[in-house]
Amino acid sequence: MTERELAEYNVGENLDQIMNLDPRGYGVCRVLYPASRNFAGGPVAMHTAKKLYEVIDGKTSDTLVYVMTGFVLRPHLQPETDGITGALLFVRALIRAFGITPVIVIPEKNVPAVLTCAPLLGLHVYDDIETARRLPLSFAYTTISVDKNEAEKMIARLLAGPKPAAVFSTETAGANINGEYHNAVGVNMTEIEAKQDNLFTGMQQLGVPTFAVGDLGNEIGMGTIETHIRQFIPYTGGRGAYSSCECGCNTGITSCTRADYLVTATVSDWGVYAVIAALAYIRKDISIMHDAETEETVLRQCCLSGMVDMTGSLLPAIDGFSVEIEKEIVSLMRTCVEYALNYSSDTWFKATLEKGFYEPAAFRNY
Repeated sequence: MTERELAEYNVGENLDQIMNLDPRGYGVCRVLYPASRNFAGGPVAMHTAKKLYEVIDGKTSDTLVYVMTGFVLRPHLQPETDGITGALLFVRALIRAFGITPVIVIPEKNVPAVLTCAPLLGLHVYDDIETARRLPLSFAYTTISVDKNEAEKMIARLLAGPKPAAVFSTETAGANINGEYHNAVGVNMTEIEAKQDNLFTGMQQLGVPTFAVGDLGNEIGMGTIETHIRQFIPYTGGRGAYSSCECGCNTGITSCTRADYLVTATVSDWGVYAVIAALAYIRKDISIMHDAETEETVLRQCCLSGMVDMTGSLLPAIDGFSVEIEKEIVSLMRTCVEYALNYSSDTWFKATLEKGFYEPAAFRNY
């Protein structure tokens, strides 16, 4: 291991630990993380960011990256803040890091948040992909229907269009192997969720690398660790009081779509922020990572646009975590990256490596 690799490894470890902090204490994030970590073979957010950098860096400004999100909740039938907040900030990061053209793919009910948040990020947004490709500091949005037949027509048009460099999904409702969508506790949500799965798998079939972020198992891409999820996460199938979903499909909440690169976190948005922070570290540009004030601004505007917290509240929160906690998570990630970018030592990296802890034969025992 080189000095650069040592620093990168430990920045990645920091980001993974922050995105998997467990203020609730019920441990689901720590159930998911070992499986996503084993799949990645190392710190998950850094692994994902390095691959994104590999497939996007150096591309022209009209290069597309699809950013998928959207999970509609009962009883208010509005999208949750988790997903759309992170997706918008990820769009910002992609434009700052690479100057390419993101296309955000969403349910219709997410559109107000996209339109009102874009100017707060200093960006222009269009409902036409080709217009966005021609103009700087711009991204596009497109919607996918809750009606399966209409959704397939929309997806067919996208698959026939320009091929993106990557597809990145975060907190997007994912169907199980029977095509049914569920919420976290196994309630069937099929009639209210956008049918986005076949865009994700269709792009895979075209050879486009796919990335996904999830925090439970019912999100697009989480089928990558399906066996682990079914064994340890409630409402994913099988027997027991907390095993089966409530709709009688008997296959549970687990999404069947499999991502090429997977991030799991306590909150999907925290996983996205860790990837953004890792990109900032790789590019040596801290401005790629948004600050706490931007986090609050975007989250508050999402709520003003009708996006709801997991609890159903319109107060600014994500998955039950207040805006103050969200700001602290962002600040801590940003500080860890900024400090690492500015830190230097004539001896400590060399001295640490010389002692051998990070050599593969020794390190794998810890």
